[in-house]
Amino acid sequence: MGELSVSSIGSEEQRKVFLKHLLNDVEAMEYMLANNHFESGIARIGFEQEFCLVDNHYRPSLQAPEILSRISDPHFTTELARYNLEINMDPLVLEDDCFSRTENDLRGFLNKANDIALQHNNHVVLTGILPSISKREVGLEYMTPNPRYFVLGDVIKAIRGSDFELNIIGVDELILSHSNILFEACNTSFQIHLQVDPSEFADMYNWAQMITGPVLSVCTNSPLLFGRQLWSETRIALFQQSIDMRSKGKSLREKQQRVSFGKRWINDITEIYKDDISRYTLLMTKEVERDSLEVLKDGGVPRLEALNLHNGTIWKWNRPCYGVGGGKPHLRIENRYIPSGPTVLDEVANAALWIGLMKSMPDHLKGNWNKYQFEESKENFYKAATLGIHSGITWDGKVVPANELAINEMIPMAREGLKKMNVNEANIDRYMSIIEGRARMRMTGSRWMIKSFRQLKKTMSRDEAQVALAYLLHKRRKDKKPVHEWPLPDREELANLAIDYKWVASIMSTDLITVKENDPVELVKKIMEWDNIRHVPVEDEKGKLLGLITYKHLEKHYASNNGSGEISVAREIMNPNLLKIDPHTDVRHAMLLMIDKAISCLPVVEEDELVGIVTDKDLRDVWEKMNKKDESEIGG
Repeated sequence: MGELSVSSIGSEEQRKVFLKHLLNDVEAMEYMLANNHFESGIARIGFEQEFCLVDNHYRPSLQAPEILSRISDPHFTTELARYNLEINMDPLVLEDDCFSRTENDLRGFLNKANDIALQHNNHVVLTGILPSISKREVGLEYMTPNPRYFVLGDVIKAIRGSDFELNIIGVDELILSHSNILFEACNTSFQIHLQVDPSEFADMYNWAQMITGPVLSVCTNSPLLFGRQLWSETRIALFQQSIDMRSKGKSLREKQQRVSFGKRWINDITEIYKDDISRYTLLMTKEVERDSLEVLKDGGVPRLEALNLHNGTIWKWNRPCYGVGGGKPHLRIENRYIPSGPTVLDEVANAALWIGLMKSMPDHLKGNWNKYQFEESKENFYKAATLGIHSGITWDGKVVPANELAINEMIPMAREGLKKMNVNEANIDRYMSIIEGRARMRMTGSRWMIKSFRQLKKTMSRDEAQVALAYLLHKRRKDKKPVHEWPLPDREELANLAIDYKWVASIMSTDLITVKENDPVELVKKIMEWDNIRHVPVEDEKGKLLGLITYKHLEKHYASNNGSGEISVAREIMNPNLLKIDPHTDVRHAMLLMIDKAISCLPVVEEDELVGIVTDKDLRDVWEKMNKKDESEIGG
């Protein structure tokens, strides 16, 4: 999430000073571009690996800060949530065996993290969105205790003026509001950096935009959020909505999201920065050590601190980056849309595909972007995000199945681009064969997860299937096979999985059928018969829980009605004196409540809103599973 030594916008004077530095940074960049100050003639690659930490029950951990302190390696850093960490890898020259070196180095870093994590009964999982995340794990107790994250959350919330909202529709639908930015922490990515010559930057950046759809379609790995089957790469929608600062309005005024694809082709890099300064308000400031123009005047290389900070609060899927290495300034394009996982091998193959394609840009495109529709590339990106390998990509005026486009166009182009950079044949064959295997089998990480999740749900609850999937992602990663070679799960390999039934939220029913207070009792009776349910919550017109009706209430009503012609309504027979619990109630406590009060159902309420129901049957089923788990542990 960027630089840590920052603060929210303070006084008007602080804002003016920082904005002056920001403008001077742009001027300094223009001067350096015009006078050939930038490093050129060499291509370096770099990577940022985000990963998840889960506890011994494969639910999100709280121990990332403690594990990070014990890893004690400057390559590792925090992320927004206490269940995520990030590895910043050293850059490599794009040549020879750079990809196999990346793979080996990355395995070493992850093994180091996993060894320390195991000492805390934690495990490392590579995935775009951890399947076992629940709404509980987006509470503030799971935010990493770092001032930058709290500053960022407070500023974004203040600008937005209301809770954050999610509305994502796929196979399932997810509609939620939330009070902080931790929805964004559900995302983990594998970010790829490519150093680009300044003279080629505009063409290379536009080409990066053009290939987003084809690349993403074969790399998706984030199909689930809170147990809902959404987009093939749900991270795209989740990131855009989770920190969206725009509030709803009645006008058609266009307001650009800070997480965006962009709106048009560019002509030079400063055009991006100027547009961002014009469109996006400052979120944070910092004390700038030296003004960039003064540094240039003294013959130094400026760090462009203000520009980099502002750029770090605008999350483009292809982001321009300025850096200084070895005393020389350089430019990079950062690919931010590739998800983490599901294996190191898959990630490095994704990187080789993108970098190979970047280095094989057709000559006829250079300087001729006005002949091509930007909107077509943007459309391809969102089609790939929603449908993945099953999407149809518009390419050369034709709509082509994504897997066929990968096999017939993208992989051959990537091979040529890698050859041009003198990447060795063994590296090229190893990683391109993985992309080709995925495309031929139509088996990305997303497809494997969806197929596995649906299979698991045949014998498991949704929550159990989510945990099982996190366990399988960890187990399969250690086998070192690419995802298209993974078998679907079987019951035997889940025999040692110990699911922790701790909170009511993990066992409650959320697919609820309710009635209104003025609905006829006859309708209530029919609904209970049709849907074979024993409990029906009663709500008012605004959705507030008023009471509960059970079969006993119906029997009592019809026994006392004596065939009168009066039409009774739900309000008249419901029990209004309800014992309610919240989603974070301990399962054992809920069991004791039901026994003590001799009731068969507990409504689950959060902020006066009905969010679920737990019945005596739910608790009996869980009790049996908990006892079986205890017996197996004793027997073992």
